[in-house]
Formats: sequence, C-alpha cells, structure tokens
Amino acid sequence: MGDWILHVDLDQFLAAVEILRHPELAGRPVVVGGDGDPSRPRQVVATASYEARAFGVRSGIPLGLAARRCPDAVFLASDRPAYEAASAGVMVTLRSFPVVVEEFGWDEAFVGVRTDEPETLASALKARLLAETGLTCAVGIGETKLQAKTATGFAKPGGIARLTRRTWIETMGDRPVTAIWGIGERTAMRLADIGIRKVVELAAADHHELAQRFGPTIGPHLKVLGLGGDDSPVVDEPHVPRSRSREVTFERDLTVRTEIDEHVARLATEVTESVIAEGRRVTHAAVKVRTATFFTRTKITKLAEPTTDPAEVARTALTVLDRFELTRPVRLLGVRVMLEPPPA
Repeated sequence: MGDWILHVDLDQFLAAVEILRHPELAGRPVVVGGDGDPSRPRQVVATASYEARAFGVRSGIPLGLAARRCPDAVFLASDRPAYEAASAGVMVTLRSFPVVVEEFGWDEAFVGVRTDEPETLASALKARLLAETGLTCAVGIGETKLQAKTATGFAKPGGIARLTRRTWIETMGDRPVTAIWGIGERTAMRLADIGIRKVVELAAADHHELAQRFGPTIGPHLKVLGLGGDDSPVVDEPHVPRSRSREVTFERDLTVRTEIDEHVARLATEVTESVIAEGRRVTHAAVKVRTATFFTRTKITKLAEPTTDPAEVARTALTVLDRFELTRPVRLLGVRVMLEPPPA
C-alpha cells in the first residue's frame, strides 16, 4: 500500500454556503462580499458562484464592477459565523474517515492516507461531504502536498485529479514557474534573471547556482519544488492562524498624515486585542498601504520582544508606517500581526 496525500478544496465555498441557506438562488449568479450593496464604494467581491464567474466576476474586484459585469447577480453580505460553522462541519466529516486531516483554512484540507486506491477514497470523501454538508469539492491526489494541491487545480470544479513524480514534468514542465504553489512573482522575476522561466527549467537547474542566488536553504528548495517535491507531512491538527489582520478601505482618500496615523494605531490596537483572549503574543507587525492609484505596498518589522500590549503594537506599527513615502492619497490601510504559536 502507498502513502498518498489528498487535497480537498470546496467548490465556490462562500457562495455555496449562501445557496444552501437560500435554495432559490441555485443556478443564479451569486456574489458575496462586504455588506452586499454594490452601490456603496470600495467594497470587494469575496467570492462568486460559477454562474457569476462566467461574466468575469472574480474575487477581489469592486462590487460595483461586479454589478456592471453581471447586472442580474444576487449580491449578499459576507457572514463569517456561517462560513466558520460550515467549515467546521466539513472537517468533522473528513475526520470520520480513518485518515489524517490537516485543516488549511475554511475551505481546504490536506488528507493523509495509506491506500492502494486513492481515487476510491476521494470519491467516498466527495460523496459523504455532499450527503452530510450539501457541499461539493474537488480533490487533488499526490505523493506530496505540492502535487496534491496542484492536481486540485486540474480537478476543479467538482472533479478528481492525480499528479505524481512520474507525471509532474509531463504535466507541469511547460508552465511558468508561478504555476508552482509557493513561487510568487518576485521569485519568478529573480529566476528569470538567470534564464529560468518554466517549471522544466527549474527542475533541471543547477542547485549550486540556485544556492548562490537565493541562499543555501531556499535555493535548493526551489529545485525540489520544480521537481514536484515537498517533504512537509500532513499534521492532524486544526488550522491555527499564524497571523491576524484588520484593514479598511476609505470612502474618502486620506491625505492628512495625522488621520493616517490615527487609523493605523486604531487598527493595530483592534487586531492585538482580538488575539489576547487566545493567549497569543504578537511577534511582528506589518502595515499595508494602498494609494488612490491602487499601488499597494506592505512593510513589516519584528518587535523587540513578543507582547500582548496593544499600545506597544500600535507604536511599532507607526514606526513601520514611517518607512512609507506617503506622497499620494491613501485609499486603504491595513495592519497584520504575526503570532507566536498557541500554548500547548
């Protein structure tokens, strides 16, 4: 019997939860985000049903733009408690199988199992989830987390796909390196500087050259990713957020520095207070600034020592803000705090 990792990814999760609550919306374009009012400025789409996506509605676009692209869409406010409850039900169902389950956010989980028939298990997972929660999912199968999560992209929506070391290059080789989970645009640009643009080129790269370019740890790891490798195990623990954030988009762009300072301090205080009850301490503070031209930048710093003092986090966030050149009107501000692991 072989060791397999399955990646379970719920289809259009937020929209699907809303459709379960409002069955009359089945088959209609549904958009979830903000308070659900597309006439109000500066609210964005959290998720859209597949019917809405057919009109070009995507996560992250303004609700107003979504309404113009899909005038017949039904717009609904986000309801975090409902999504958390639905997610909890999904994880309970997955754990009813003799498998190891690692939660990966509301709508994803990795499942570790020893079996000769991973597709049979994937079908059983899908069937039980549908029967017990009413939700559908795609399942990716692989020998590593990277392979499984990548396979899910080929399985969406609602299907099953498998990627292995044997099929990795055949399937992924001609794709850009950004198709690899964990490689972003910045890393891709640095790889392009040394002539590596495709997955197959990364897989064939000299690990010494990568180590010189990216360091002795990250460089060789990038080559492993290029080969579809990933040695991180599936850990049977609930998903524990490593950070917490708050952000606000302003109806009127901010131009006065004192106003910007006040909002950053308030966000830092609020987000810190939200984690105190969990016994978590803040280790880093990050500030996100988006200007009226949609230029977005995030800067982060480490606190002198872990703390639960909101005032200290606010002071640190303001020192991070000082590193920005605030020469344009500010449209959005956010504060994110990185957290110590919870107490055992």
